[in-house]
This record gives sequence, structure tokens and C-alpha cells, in this order.
Amino acid sequence: MHGLFRWSSKWWPGLIPFAILWVLAAWVSTVPLEAELAANSGTALKSTVLDKTQISVAGRDVSFAALAFSEEGRRSAVASVEAAPGVRLVNDGTRLVAEAKPFVWVAERDNVRVTLWGTAPLPASKARIVEAARAALNGTEVVDRMGLARGAPARFDAATLLLLDQVAKLKDGKIIVQDTAISLAGMARELGGREAIAAALKNLPEGFSVAANDVKAPPYVFQANKDPVAVTLTLSGYVPDNNVHAALVATAGRKFANEKIVDNLKASIGAPSGFSAAVTSALGALSRLSTGTLIVSDREVKLSGDALYEAAAGQIRAGLAKELPTGWTTKPEVSVKPAASPVDSTVCRQLFAQNLAKGRIRFETNSASINADSAGLLDRLIEIAMRCPTTAVEIVGHTDGDGDAGFNQILSEKRAQAVQDYLVKAGLPADRFSTTGYGSSQPIAGNETDEGKLQNRRIEFLVRQ
Repeated sequence: MHGLFRWSSKWWPGLIPFAILWVLAAWVSTVPLEAELAANSGTALKSTVLDKTQISVAGRDVSFAALAFSEEGRRSAVASVEAAPGVRLVNDGTRLVAEAKPFVWVAERDNVRVTLWGTAPLPASKARIVEAARAALNGTEVVDRMGLARGAPARFDAATLLLLDQVAKLKDGKIIVQDTAISLAGMARELGGREAIAAALKNLPEGFSVAANDVKAPPYVFQANKDPVAVTLTLSGYVPDNNVHAALVATAGRKFANEKIVDNLKASIGAPSGFSAAVTSALGALSRLSTGTLIVSDREVKLSGDALYEAAAGQIRAGLAKELPTGWTTKPEVSVKPAASPVDSTVCRQLFAQNLAKGRIRFETNSASINADSAGLLDRLIEIAMRCPTTAVEIVGHTDGDGDAGFNQILSEKRAQAVQDYLVKAGLPADRFSTTGYGSSQPIAGNETDEGKLQNRRIEFLVRQ
């Protein structure tokens, strides 16, 4: 017995290294197995819609937690992991994402950014919406504050993608989807934008409808700026169509004979009723200013600048309000230009000639009534006359060769007298002026063409001292 004990005491220490090797081998083989099971489980879940998935493996047992977006998706996820190669037991920690009732999604735009909030139905949907917003808004900052929830209506993604294109047409505003009802509010970025949005909403996916569309059109703005330094009249903003565009540019050419017309107008829908008549009257008032700005916004006319003399300022302020169509308002801010320095008769003669060479005093056909297009030119002639207070001026009328010579003679005299009356009404002394009419007896161009006749129908200012 004693010998047996001595023999066994010699071999049992050899079991220790063997045990260590066995434990080490078991550990080495378990780590790859768990890694493989985790990979197999992850692969199985790729085709299942889940969020915030967490997988842990202990031996051949898999525990995983996740948020599922439907009961079907949750069961599919569990079944996928159970079927993964090597898995013995699945500890199911999945749960359903909360359901949103009602299901609300919002896109809100201000001057700086677009904020997306409310809920999206899936992580992939959320990512797709954000990507589409950035593409549609072309560089505008997009802030994503969307959550995730169940309960989205069918074709939700298609509806939101169409609505994001409408957000791009807003200057500011908000689009709300509540289940299948859509509400819009705000201001369109451009004229015509409101109508374009309304047209696009007709293509909403089946089941969706517009509960409210309170998108407003931006102000319909027409602007004109008279610059005496550059000697230009710059027109910008909008006109209803090409015909009105051409008519207003032609009107500006008649009223602003001294200025070069810079035409930056664009045609667009949305003009208020009476637009053409209001702008024509307002341009007439602007033509009487030395320098000025005209802004027509919807049915409001804002005119600011300097009149050439005191009486003109009063006439412009009172006259514009009377001439505008019904429903229009005006805010004239007209001051008076400081009086220019006096000049002698030679300079006076040159100034009269220069202004009458660029523009002509116009009259109604076969009449001595002065056309409104001539108001700006007459104000400049009055200012010149005020600068040479001791100079005597003869106002001479001429007609073209059409019609009876006797009638033309009388018409030329009446037209000269009408101009004198206009100057006297402005405050100039009547005894400084005399009038003469020569009818058609002194043409400066042939009467065979309309252009020649236009040149012959004229008023001259002759300085006599």
C-alpha cells in the first residue's frame, strides 16, 4: 500500500498541465463560436426592419433587444435569429415602437433654415426624407428633429417627398401632415409660386387630401428709379404680360424724354386690378421729379423724391391720389429741390433748346389740350424760366401739313397760348411771355412721313433778351 501511494504521487502532478490545456482549448473555441453566432444573428436581421438593435452571445445562446415597427416585423426578427446556424436558444428582448395617434409630420421654413419634425415611420424613411429635403432646398440648412413611430398612413413617403418640393417654393411657412390631411400656410417665394403649389397638390398620392391651403402670394411689386446723375430711368419688378410690358416701356419713353430707359421688368401673374392705369399715372408723377423712386406694391403706390418747384410738389401730392383707380392708395413723400443758381439769357436759350430737342410738348389730336405725357418736360422748362427771371420768352406753335391751313394756323396759336397758361399757373409772370402761331408754314421736315409730321408738330421757346 505504501508503495502504491509512492507511485501515484509521482504521476498526478502531470494532470495539472493537462487541465490547463483543456480549459484554454475550451475558451479558445468558445470565443470564435460566439463571434460567429453574433455575426450569423446580425446577418439574419439585415432583412428585418428594426431600430437600436443590440446582440449578445453566451455560448450558443443569443440575447437581442430591438425596437420593431410592426408585430410582423418583430416576430420575423425573432424567427430570423432562431434560424441562424449554431443558435441554440434565443432570449427575445424586442418590443414595438410606440404608435403615433394622430401621425403628424411637419416641415417648417424660415429665412434661414428648414426644420423637419414630427414623426417618420421607419429609419430608412427618415433618412430618405432628410436627403430629399437637402436636394430640393439647394443649400438651405435642413434641421432634422423627426422621431420614429408606428401608424403612418399608406404612401406616406411619396406624400412627404412631393410636399418637400413645395417647401422649396415657400419664402417662409409650414406644411403639416396629420394622418392623411395636409395643411399649408406661409408666403410663396415668387409670384406664381402659390399657383404652382396648388397645381402640384393635385398629384398627391391616393388617400391624401388638402385640408387647408393658406399660402399667400408675395407682394406684386413694380419699381421705377429716376437717377439724374446717370440720366436713367430703371424699371424693375413685374408686369402682367408682354403687351402691358411693351405699353409701359413706351409710356416711360414718352414721359421721360431725357432719360435712358433701363428695362429689367419680368412678366408674371398676380397683378392687382387696375395695375396698368395706376402705374401709368404714377410714372407721370415720377416724371415731374428731379430725382425720385416709385414703388408699386399690390394696390399701394409709394412715391418719393424732389419736385422742381413748390407748386409742382403740391400738384403731384394732390393729383396722384385723384388719378389712381378705385381701391388704390398712395403715400407721396415729395419735397422740393433747392433752387438752382440763376443764369443769363444765353444759357437760358441753350437750356430751352436742349430740353425741347430731346422731348416735345404733346397735345391731344386736333386739340390745344396738353397731353399728360408732357408734364415732366414742362416742369423742366418752368425751372429754366425761373433761373432767368428777367428774360422775355416768345412761345411759338407749329403744326404739320395735314388738314386745312386756316385750321392749323388757329390750332398753332391756341397751343402756344395753352403752354403760356401752364407756365403762368405754375407762378411765372404772364408779362414775361408772348405767343405766336405759324400753323404749317414753317416745316422742319417733310410731311410725307409720320416721323416728319411729328417733327413739324412742335413748340419753340425763343429768348428775346
